[in-house]
Amino acid sequence: MQIRLDGHTALITGASKGLGRAMAESFAEAGAAVAIVARRPAELEAAKAGIAARFQGARIAAIAADVSTAEGCAKAVAEATAALGPVDILVNNAGTSQRGPFPEVDDALWQADLDLKLFAAIRLSRAVWGGMAERKWGRIINVLAIAAKAPAAESAPTAVSRAAGMALTKILANEGAKHGILVNAMLVGLFDSEQHQKRHAGMKSEQSYEEWLAKAGAGLPLGRYGRPEEFSALATFLVSDAASYITGTAINVDGGRSPVV
Repeated sequence: MQIRLDGHTALITGASKGLGRAMAESFAEAGAAVAIVARRPAELEAAKAGIAARFQGARIAAIAADVSTAEGCAKAVAEATAALGPVDILVNNAGTSQRGPFPEVDDALWQADLDLKLFAAIRLSRAVWGGMAERKWGRIINVLAIAAKAPAAESAPTAVSRAAGMALTKILANEGAKHGILVNAMLVGLFDSEQHQKRHAGMKSEQSYEEWLAKAGAGLPLGRYGRPEEFSALATFLVSDAASYITGTAINVDGGRSPVV
C-alpha cells in the first residue's frame, strides 16, 4: 500500500524533535505541506532545514508559538494558513510528562499541564474545524499517553490531562463524522527519544546509550523501546484516505506495555 497526502496541509505541534519531527518527515515524504510548530526558533529552523534536505521540494513552514496560550494557538493556525494554505490535518502533539505525588502537585502545575495538553488541542481543533467541515475533509490526531487509559499512582497531572484528551477525541469524532472530519488518538508508550538520551547522560553510566536503552526495554512485551518512525507510520496512515473508516479510536502504540486494550 502506498500512502499519499498530496494536496493536504498538516499542522503538527511539538514538531521540532522526537515523535513530532518524525511525523513531519513522514507526512512530507507522503507529499503533504507541513507546518511544524514549537516554542524554540533555533530548534525549529534546524528541523525545517533537516526535513527540506531529506525531501527535495517539500513545503515546510517553521512556526515559533507557545500553544499553551490562546494567542499562541491563533498564531500557529494563522501563520500555517498564510504560508501553506488551509489546514486539513492537525496533530496535537505538544506536551511533557508532568507527574508526582498528588499532595505535591500545586495549582500552577495543574493549570500549566491542562493548558499545554488539553486546551491547546481544544483551541487548535476549534480553529481549523470550520474549514475542515466546509471542505468535507479533515483529520485530527491527539497524541496522548497510555496513562490516559490506565493511570498509575503519582501519575497526576499528566494522566488526568491525557484522559481528558481521550474524551475530547471521542466527542470530536462523533461531531465530526457527518462533516468528513475523522478524529483519533495515539497513546504513546516508551520510545527512543532525546528525553531518554538526556536521562542516560545524567546517569553517567559506563554503558553506552544503545546498551542502556536495550536493557531498559528488555522488560517490555516486545523486548525493546519503540522507534519514532514506527509511531509516524501509523500517524501517516490515520490521516490518509486509506483510513477513511477509522474514527473515534484510541490506539496504544506501546509495544504491548499498556495493561488495557
